[in-house]
Amino acid sequence: MKEKLDALATVLETMDTLRNQCPWDKKQNIQTLRSLTLEETYELSDAILAESWEKIKEELGDLLLHIAFYCRIGEEKKQFSIADVANDLVVKLVERHPHIYGDVQVNNEQDVKDNWEKIKVKNGDKSTLGGVPDSLPSMIKAIRIQDKAKGVGFDWDHKEQVWDKTREELEEFKKEIDTKWKRQENVESEFGDILFSLINLARFYQINPDDALEKTNRKFIQRFNKMEKAIKKENKSLDQMPLVEMEEYWQRAKK
Repeated sequence: MKEKLDALATVLETMDTLRNQCPWDKKQNIQTLRSLTLEETYELSDAILAESWEKIKEELGDLLLHIAFYCRIGEEKKQFSIADVANDLVVKLVERHPHIYGDVQVNNEQDVKDNWEKIKVKNGDKSTLGGVPDSLPSMIKAIRIQDKAKGVGFDWDHKEQVWDKTREELEEFKKEIDTKWKRQENVESEFGDILFSLINLARFYQINPDDALEKTNRKFIQRFNKMEKAIKKENKSLDQMPLVEMEEYWQRAKK
């Protein structure tokens, strides 16, 4: 433990030095750091998807630097220090784990998640969905909305109900598409309902839809690049090739 604490102390000391002496670090504020923090978070996400432990370690270090940076600025503004951040975190963790630090009984991890959401609503002044950040990517926001709603009991009883709802939304979308005087905003709304239902369905099968879609994106990129490389190798042009012939190369790339 001492080794870990010493390492964290060195990070804070280094941050203090940079803030005092480096022209770039001296100029930064919470607004200028925000976009950089988001970028580092997505780089960590890429490393996690690739299961590159060395890269994960590096990106976690970058995020740790950002945490130290925000805490240093908070201290300068006389708002909070890293000690305040750490102490508040411990209080929150103890409070939201009554099955560890109290007498609450749980049967599984879902009970833990549900208790977490109920405690957040009970002890805060926000609504059930008030803790979902506005700036979250839409799919991740939908996942968090559904998780929070489930935490207070607003959820389907079984999977078949979600299947029925998804089919219903597909039919409503098709009906809107086939409407003679269709409006784009209505089409878009119905399509959004389909996506929301599919995300709900994924939750019932313990699938993270954002992870699943990203893996499909990467798979498509890999196969498309392979197809494109094969076409170029035979001195052919992709943009002048008929779709039927493209499909042949695509199937070869899949294999």
